[in-house]
Amino acid sequence: MNEPPRLPEGSFAVWSRDRLALARRGADECGDVWQLEPGVYVAATAGPCEAVLHRAQDFPKPSSPLFPPLKRAGGAPTPEERAHARAVRMRGLRPQAVAARIGEIAPGTALFADQWPTGRDVEILPLVRPVLAELGVRYLFSEDAPTLLPFAWQLFVAREVLVRPSRWVWPRWIPTPARRFRTRQQVAFTNALRPIVRRRRSSGRLGDDLLGQMLRPSSRYGPLSEEAILDTLPGITVATFETPSRAAGWILLHLARHPRAADRIAAEAALLPADPAATTSTHLERLQYTRALVHEVLRLHPPSWLLTRRAPRQTQLADYTIDAGSTVLVCPYTAHRDARDHPEPDRFQPERWLDDSGSPAKPGVFLAFGTGPHGCEGAALAMAMLTLLTAQTARRYHVSEPPGPEPSYQVTTFEGLATAGLRLRATVRNQEQSCFR
Repeated sequence: MNEPPRLPEGSFAVWSRDRLALARRGADECGDVWQLEPGVYVAATAGPCEAVLHRAQDFPKPSSPLFPPLKRAGGAPTPEERAHARAVRMRGLRPQAVAARIGEIAPGTALFADQWPTGRDVEILPLVRPVLAELGVRYLFSEDAPTLLPFAWQLFVAREVLVRPSRWVWPRWIPTPARRFRTRQQVAFTNALRPIVRRRRSSGRLGDDLLGQMLRPSSRYGPLSEEAILDTLPGITVATFETPSRAAGWILLHLARHPRAADRIAAEAALLPADPAATTSTHLERLQYTRALVHEVLRLHPPSWLLTRRAPRQTQLADYTIDAGSTVLVCPYTAHRDARDHPEPDRFQPERWLDDSGSPAKPGVFLAFGTGPHGCEGAALAMAMLTLLTAQTARRYHVSEPPGPEPSYQVTTFEGLATAGLRLRATVRNQEQSCFR
């Protein structure tokens, strides 16, 4: 067998300077899987990406989350406790659970549109992020959300500090200032959450939110321990709004750049109830083009554009023998731009998702939320939030970019694909202009 293609030595330094360009060049020149440098491989197209993410035994997800369990006398959660915690979280995040609470999600997305200052250029991410934070925290904790929201916001700040690029990579056991700050915010969140958990359990009023689902015993595992609940919630709390915020920036940018698509969304959104709280899952299902546009934006700009896996033992991937300890980088960004799965892959075309051939359910075709046993737990919640936010925004406004030859943002890639500094302008849409032309 011929030796598979490989990029020149030292490419990893280029990867740090221009990740997206190198990822695309590697996929175009080196094929489905390529070697970035010794011990580092890239799965660049749908098939290998799908294989790596589904082969959890060969390529497990790293076990060092941004918010690891706090050190306690009882030790870290066991693998069984972690599996139990994930199972009960999914009870509250599965599509049926999200659909049942659309009437609680929709008012928050309408609030974003209501609060957008019109007639002037504004930076979008600082505007959209607090709205989605309140939405996500309220979905998780219902009436207890106001108490926990300030602590959740500080968790987000800690995350941003922790993932900030640095020229030094410190061993995990060194208590850097960023890690100490993270731990302080995690302790504060846990201390605020603990009395809520105890109050709900002692009163028997567990609630119908995600926390309530976690407090209900399962037939297989019984009740989840208090510490397991407290350890598992910081990460999912931040995830409910951090990734959707990055995606929202790209979506709003595309509304500005594709006004005919925005008009079509406005026409769909005109059929939503005047009272957002009256929105149901049926209304959401009717937003077919809006959902297609969200899928298309996430295809072109997946917020989690690069996923890391490490092989614990020697295994095979495509034409490569992957040695134990090697890193495999799964790249949805390049997989989504493969012409074999997406004709004219660089073209913005929401219509591609409206027929069966473009179904996001096809293996490997849509990886914005990952796939396999470690796929994003909150995918259904994120899609509901983003679809309704898109519809409510297009329903009210024409969105435009500031004039000038340069884009009003910078692309950042570290820990996610985001539009840093994105500035847009909202102009009130006349009702008679809301019909698709």
